[in-house]
Amino acid sequence: MQGNKIVEGIKLPRHIAIIMDGNGRWAKKRLMPRSFGHRQGMERMVGLLEHAFDLGVEYVTVYALSTENLKRPQEELAGLYDLIRKHFVSYMERVCARGVRLRVIGDISPLPCDVQEILRGSEQKSAHYEGKGINVALCYGSRAELVRAVNLAVARGETVTEASLSGLLYTAGQPDPELLIRTGKEIRLSNFLLYQCAYAELYFSDKMFPEFSDKDLEDAIVWFSNRTRRFGKTDEQL
Repeated sequence: MQGNKIVEGIKLPRHIAIIMDGNGRWAKKRLMPRSFGHRQGMERMVGLLEHAFDLGVEYVTVYALSTENLKRPQEELAGLYDLIRKHFVSYMERVCARGVRLRVIGDISPLPCDVQEILRGSEQKSAHYEGKGINVALCYGSRAELVRAVNLAVARGETVTEASLSGLLYTAGQPDPELLIRTGKEIRLSNFLLYQCAYAELYFSDKMFPEFSDKDLEDAIVWFSNRTRRFGKTDEQL
């Protein structure tokens, strides 16, 4: 795996994680249903993914639906499932055409069977790509991911180390996120990649996700590039 690319003097994070927050509030402010916000958010997600990979980012993980989100009204969830049915395949084909492998991370068993089939089918279409990846976190919770990983180790009779635990996570084989972006004015991690983001730089935007532009992504990357990442060391040791 090659190191970070430099684009116009900016050092890119290899892996960006994005909490796509604010779709519903964005729609409500415009007197539109939350489903309208989710549709706009899905389109913006695809645009950001395309831009990130065109810049040279290698991996992007997007938080699309948390385990806690499954408690939302059934009408809203049904609208999200319909978005997947109508648009997921074509949108992911657009992004994966850049040589990007798609992975759906999380326990998708609570989703309707036809939606599960769409997600797994999309994964298979890009399974031959290597070196770049999209992780779409659906029915995902980091605590549940860690419990799953530990149970896998127990079933195998293994003693868990940091290295072996990383290999049991959904993101096995990928670099940890170096930059985590959250839109929507909230300042928390919301059970997202808690283990993987132990040393990620955290960037919070007041913009609702449908408003978060390609330029905003670039601004976040410039901010990241200017950070001093010590990993416990002093400045003199770097």
